[in-house]
Amino acid sequence: MLSYPQIDPVAVAIGPLKIHWYGLMYLLGFAAAWWLARIRSQRKDAPLNVVQVSDLIFYGALGVVIGGRIGYVLFYHFENFLQNPLWLFAIWEGGMSFHGGMLGVLVALFFYGKTLKLNVFQLTDFTVPLVPIGLGAGRLGNFIGGELWGRVTDVPWAMVFPRAGDLPRHPSQLYQLALEGVLLFMILWWYSAKPRPRMAVSGLFLICYGVFRFVVEFFRQPDAHLGYIAFNWLTMGQLLTLPMVLVGLMLMIWGYRIYPIIPQTTKNRN
Repeated sequence: MLSYPQIDPVAVAIGPLKIHWYGLMYLLGFAAAWWLARIRSQRKDAPLNVVQVSDLIFYGALGVVIGGRIGYVLFYHFENFLQNPLWLFAIWEGGMSFHGGMLGVLVALFFYGKTLKLNVFQLTDFTVPLVPIGLGAGRLGNFIGGELWGRVTDVPWAMVFPRAGDLPRHPSQLYQLALEGVLLFMILWWYSAKPRPRMAVSGLFLICYGVFRFVVEFFRQPDAHLGYIAFNWLTMGQLLTLPMVLVGLMLMIWGYRIYPIIPQTTKNRN
């Protein structure tokens, strides 16, 4: 069994102001996305130029924060929302959902694409290779904060999380860091390095993330207030990823049938 590193979840404290590592991980994710987007914008088939990258990150950040909070409340704490709708705005209590954040980003990119007269899938294909770094950073923040721990196990690398009792558990946050962060980034960056049919990169992201998240859920402790949704093993995280995989397959099939050669894009210089 490995020892859980006792890291103060508060990275910086200045009087009553406390900056948590989890918040810093969000900033790291957005900064990495901005840097990688600038690199991708240099390509001839990129839908955005370097100047427009900053606007993309701004819209994406809004989508992540707003969508992530709404998704967390509606997907995981809907009963609390029905009892007190204003709890939706209690962001100081924490709580973010990846699936909600993804939907929020999709809506944000749709409206941003309208301003540039671009198809939303041109923007999603450009954006999804930037996402895994942020996902991985977020999981690292979860690990430092000792939250979203794994199920009880006797594997040699199990850890005892201070807030999860005395039993050793899977460090499932690190599993997600490796799969949803590192491996997903490598797959998408490699696949998108060459021109692909429109929707194909977005579809591959949905498939890979959905599969990785579905697998990791077998090692991650289900939410205490939800438990298993069905079959005494299906979790809410797995239930939400199934549509992602199906939509991802549809996008890839559709993309290769309709756009066998990626359309050449003239960058918007406005």
